Amino acid sequence: MSAETYVPAPMPSIGVDVADAYLAKGYQTVPGMSSRFAAAVCGRLLRLQTEFGISGPIAEIGTFEGRFFIALGHALEVGEVALGIDLFDWPNPEVLQRFEANCTKHGLAAARRVTWKTDSRTMTPADMLAKVGGQKLRFFHIDGEHSRDALTRDLERATAVMAPEGIIVLDDMLHPGYPTLMVAVQQWLERNPDWCPLAVLDRETIVAATKFVFCRRDMFKRYETRMLDIFAANIWPLGADFEPHWCLVLGRDTRLAAIT
Repeated sequence: MSAETYVPAPMPSIGVDVADAYLAKGYQTVPGMSSRFAAAVCGRLLRLQTEFGISGPIAEIGTFEGRFFIALGHALEVGEVALGIDLFDWPNPEVLQRFEANCTKHGLAAARRVTWKTDSRTMTPADMLAKVGGQKLRFFHIDGEHSRDALTRDLERATAVMAPEGIIVLDDMLHPGYPTLMVAVQQWLERNPDWCPLAVLDRETIVAATKFVFCRRDMFKRYETRMLDIFAANIWPLGADFEPHWCLVLGRDTRLAAIT
């Protein structure tokens, strides 16, 4: 198929009316750099956890003004909460008020979220669990400081608070501006052999960059089997080789490289 006639694969649906409405009409109005495609996939993974009977709180480090956070929050069940963690000091202190205003404007009620203005470098796993009533987390999105040391710290803290069926998602992987993040990821996998890559969420642009999704090895096949069906239209045929582990690559452009 020529480039002129190519049609991207469809945008996935989260499967919750309010969440899909937000993605369609509100997502791009909230300042941020996360891709709508990645938000749709992560929201649908939360719904898949619900289908599996997996419940509990979720967290995000690096909420900024709430673009991705709101999508995740709308995918939760009644009684579950989303913990938003950020310094809320960039580009100015008013970012905290804008975050709260965006959550309210787009229908993520105060009872469904916990806002935590803190430095992730100083918080402990016990601190995080205390913020969500002592429950282990079922989903953790890490979009904090993009340095090797910071990602290493965030990954270790996330690992310590995850439920056995939990999912960890990392932002801006394979980004040309942050090449050492992959070193931190590989070293983390070597220290935690019970975890493995579940999927790579392909970039839309350099800004809305690739995300990595991880789960524990004993949950991999359970998640993958359903994802092969749910995201059938978004699967890049060759997948990702993490040597020796293989996992899905999901995107809107599923073509193989052309031979010219």
